[in-house]
Amino acid sequence: MSSAEELRRLTRELLAAHPPASTDRLDFLRARFDAGLAWVHYPEGLGGLGAPRSLQAVVDAELEAAGAPDNDPRRIGIGLGMAAPTILGYGTEEQKRRYLRPLWTGEEVWCQLFSEPGAGSDLAALGTRAVREDGGPSRSSEAESGGDWVVNGQKVWTSSAHVARWAILIARTDPDVPKHRGITYFICDMTDPGVEVRPLRQITGEAEFNEVFLTDVRIPDSRRLGEVGDGWRVAQTTLNNERVAIGGMRLPREGGMIGPVSKTWRERPELRTHDLHQRLLKLWVEAEVARLTGERLRQQLVAGQPGPEGAGMKLAFARLNQEISGLEVELLGADGLLYDDWTMRRPELVDFTGREAGYRYLRSKGNSIEGGTSEVLLNIVAERVLGLPAEPRTDKDVAWKDLAR
Repeated sequence: MSSAEELRRLTRELLAAHPPASTDRLDFLRARFDAGLAWVHYPEGLGGLGAPRSLQAVVDAELEAAGAPDNDPRRIGIGLGMAAPTILGYGTEEQKRRYLRPLWTGEEVWCQLFSEPGAGSDLAALGTRAVREDGGPSRSSEAESGGDWVVNGQKVWTSSAHVARWAILIARTDPDVPKHRGITYFICDMTDPGVEVRPLRQITGEAEFNEVFLTDVRIPDSRRLGEVGDGWRVAQTTLNNERVAIGGMRLPREGGMIGPVSKTWRERPELRTHDLHQRLLKLWVEAEVARLTGERLRQQLVAGQPGPEGAGMKLAFARLNQEISGLEVELLGADGLLYDDWTMRRPELVDFTGREAGYRYLRSKGNSIEGGTSEVLLNIVAERVLGLPAEPRTDKDVAWKDLAR
């Protein structure tokens, strides 16, 4: 297990062998991965050294001070925050070595094919079907591996699908068992001719989201993650990491949405009113509490995988973004409703803080839907964090094929 001093030494050796000023960006990132300095807590040979997760900050600080390039983590957030920990937890050794390196360097962008128009917030009710090509049994986890699966269905709200090379996909492989038990998890090639990506224009005027149609998409069994029919359990790793990635990102004081409105408040005293002042103070404190709670949550991650506590962080993220952006629009008055470009655009990533107040206000409306609706997350916090009684679920033991849709 590496120490902080050993990690500093390894980082300096990397910088000496690959000076950032004269090394191609991609070559540097590949060398960093191979040196085990990408995710220091990952195993050796997979971008890490088996070191404590908390020591990643030591490496990052050394590289930042040296002016080394990063892997543009916001652009590849789905791969880093959702696909990578799932592949690490359930992938074969061959899968880990094939996908993790280009995922981390940003050579291959990932997206997530989970949500469906017919399932709403009940992800386990998904209807996209994956059938073994040979027509043989698809429900048994003991079924022989090999061959292809043929996938048909539709997914929706898929960020970055228009630029993604790979997707994490869950599909129904057995309709004769209850909905949570008949799902299998796959890696889908987004360049397959059966994959059609269509933009979904949002209230902001842009289309970072997509709907994805899957028509006779062939997925080799070698791209299955986990056992057949065990996809719901595998997906929990993805979802728990997703909530932390969205709601628990590392921020400096006044990072995120609270930063721009605080800056405007200081620089434009003519806009201030007593009511807005009181609301800003309240939201500033809540944003700081959420930031510090996120730091504590990340410290807990050193000991293992994220749990349901991430749902609480994501809830706070959505609520605060919406309330802070609403306050900012009120503070700016008519100017708060403006931003520079309403034309149809296809961004690779979302910029929450680098745009105008009007953009932030409109885009934040999606925060309580993406990554799990706030209503579903409230149930998770109630049942899995607070230990409250679960709501009655009459469909729990009913075969998926017999559910009303």
